[in-house]
Amino acid sequence: MLRHVVLFKWNPETPPEKIAEIEAAMHALQSKIPQVAEYEWGTDVSVQGLSQGFTHCFVVSFRSEADRDVYAPHPDHAAFIALSKPHREVVMTFDYFARDADGAMV
Repeated sequence: MLRHVVLFKWNPETPPEKIAEIEAAMHALQSKIPQVAEYEWGTDVSVQGLSQGFTHCFVVSFRSEADRDVYAPHPDHAAFIALSKPHREVVMTFDYFARDADGAMV
């Protein structure tokens, strides 16, 4: 599986209601874009204090790079980006192929 990890650090003035709207828009992508194989998300609960202000993590999984390449420019994904962009201070993305402890692709 190809994992697409997205971390958000929101602008300080972004109200919780807007963040909830952005969360809902992200959740909806799984039902709108068939290339999304799996989806999960969460908010930071670490006790280490190393999150650097990032509060939200979304993980979108794809069966192939080709599926990710359909997702990236998809109009519904573009709409999500447009909705979130004015409210994020920093966004970080990281894509990787999932491997087990022995290094085998999963």
